[in-house]
Amino acid sequence: MSSAPAASRSLFDQPDALLDKHPDKRLDERDDVRPADQVAESRGDILDDQALDYYRPPETAALGLIRLRASDKGLTEIVFVGEAEADETPRPNALTDRAHAQLEEYFDGLRQTFDLPLSPKGTDFQQRVWQALSTIPFGETRCYAEIAEQLNRRGGQRAVGRANGQNPLAIVVPCHRVIGSDGRLTGYAGGIGRKQWLLAHEAGEIPFDLG
Repeated sequence: MSSAPAASRSLFDQPDALLDKHPDKRLDERDDVRPADQVAESRGDILDDQALDYYRPPETAALGLIRLRASDKGLTEIVFVGEAEADETPRPNALTDRAHAQLEEYFDGLRQTFDLPLSPKGTDFQQRVWQALSTIPFGETRCYAEIAEQLNRRGGQRAVGRANGQNPLAIVVPCHRVIGSDGRLTGYAGGIGRKQWLLAHEAGEIPFDLG
């Protein structure tokens, strides 16, 4: 596992500094991290005004649907959903169309990085974690401790793990590339099977069929 690279220019609409100015501050899982249901609730009042579309990965992957949402600033949600959750009428716009096209290239093996404006909603700490995730190169992984170290947050692995699990922009902000320090595939909001499939895809292996 290689060391974390220098932070690249963020695609997020909130240009928060990636590194904390107080590296000696110890962070535990309670600091500046809200439960996922509270984050979702804070987004709920704006979702009705956002563009919405669905992308279906190749049938051979059996990954289910990916729901895309976008505000006028950027993409706010890219999440795996079941068929029963895809009950809203699509109302796409140029941003969801662009994300749809780039996801198709990713699954076809033609794209390793994304060029999309992002506007996720979250706390300052979550934003910094998600920015750090965006620096993990295609085909590589990092452990939670490495992300905490990149943020100069000693002892912050569990808080990083929670923020990682609350990432609303799957694949594009590659939370699936974060694994346990022992190499195990730990929690993933989209399910461990999908995480394993995505890592196999990026490693150039023939991904298995989740079905």
